[in-house]
Amino acid sequence: MKLLFMFVISFASFSSTLLAEDMTKLTVEELRIEKAQQSMPEVSQRFNNITDKFAKQIKQARNYTALTQLVILYSRVLWEQAVISFDRRNDFDDRPLYWARLKMSKALRQAPAYADLFVNQQKRLQTKLEFLSRGAGDIKFDRDVAKKILVTGFDPFFLDRNIKQSNPSGAASLALDDLLISFNEEDAEIESVIFPVRFADFDRGIVEKFLTSYLKKHPIDMLVTISMGRENFDLERFPALRRSAQAPDNLNVYTGANLSSPFVPYLNEQPLSTPEFVEFSLPAKQMQKAQGSYRININAKITTLVGGKSKTFTAHSLRELKNAISVQGSGGGYLSNEVSYRSLVLRDKFAPLLPVGHIHTPRVKGYSATANKAIIKQIKNMLSLAIKEI
Repeated sequence: MKLLFMFVISFASFSSTLLAEDMTKLTVEELRIEKAQQSMPEVSQRFNNITDKFAKQIKQARNYTALTQLVILYSRVLWEQAVISFDRRNDFDDRPLYWARLKMSKALRQAPAYADLFVNQQKRLQTKLEFLSRGAGDIKFDRDVAKKILVTGFDPFFLDRNIKQSNPSGAASLALDDLLISFNEEDAEIESVIFPVRFADFDRGIVEKFLTSYLKKHPIDMLVTISMGRENFDLERFPALRRSAQAPDNLNVYTGANLSSPFVPYLNEQPLSTPEFVEFSLPAKQMQKAQGSYRININAKITTLVGGKSKTFTAHSLRELKNAISVQGSGGGYLSNEVSYRSLVLRDKFAPLLPVGHIHTPRVKGYSATANKAIIKQIKNMLSLAIKEI
């Protein structure tokens, strides 16, 4: 009787949680669409030929099956057209894809049939839209080439500071997708995805879901995560476990962490129980030789917690960090550090010989086609030099 009572209470609690979560409510990101349209109409409306058709047809859909088919179709089309448009326009702008995706997720939330679904069905639809419109369903590696490289980037972020903000790592992902680069008179094929700047998605395992199969089954020869960082390029040697940045994500969520109280992130509702620090395995010294507009640094500066206070120093090996409590990795204490950390944890688990690591690009204020172009060109050079070494 006691077990039955506990089950009823647990089920009631679970049910009330599902009922309390309103998946039809617009997110903070979706609520920025109107401001983006006013501030940069050409950018935010570039893919209206896709998003308008999607909104019209999703509104007419009558059931979960129809909704699913439309989400799959248009999410794939959006990514494909974003890559094609990026190449043809030659403006090095990642923002149109970001705002178009938000228009589609907004239209989905507002569809009458969507409102009638169970919460788990609504979540599956949103997940499919995110997965496919970020390039994860387009990774084929179907060319007869010597090497295969997987690259990841990020959405624009800090949009309440500058609604026109671009992210050169997202631009790099669009530029590199399905590209061939040459090395030693052979070719390497590149495929790419773009991650959201949202803590909750990372806690739910988006990095692991996107990347595990490529490391576990070993169909790639190198994995490079990219994000926007400081003044020049930084190759981040020692990513760290914990979050410590006092900065919001794209949903304006703060973790509550700081330099004296770093926070361990989650994976599928459980705190990560992995090492405090990991080490990249890219051929960094070779990558430093890539010519371009910016200096390329190998960054090993990290922060640990000692006696309740943070201590920042340059580390020389994982051995000296063995008993440390991490505050910041060389890539910081935000999601840039975390995508690198999580990908290296997967590497150590499934493919310990695979070259994996993170590139922080130079920071771009707002949007600059000139800066994005120079950054992407130098990244290509880095990848060409790196693949020669593996």
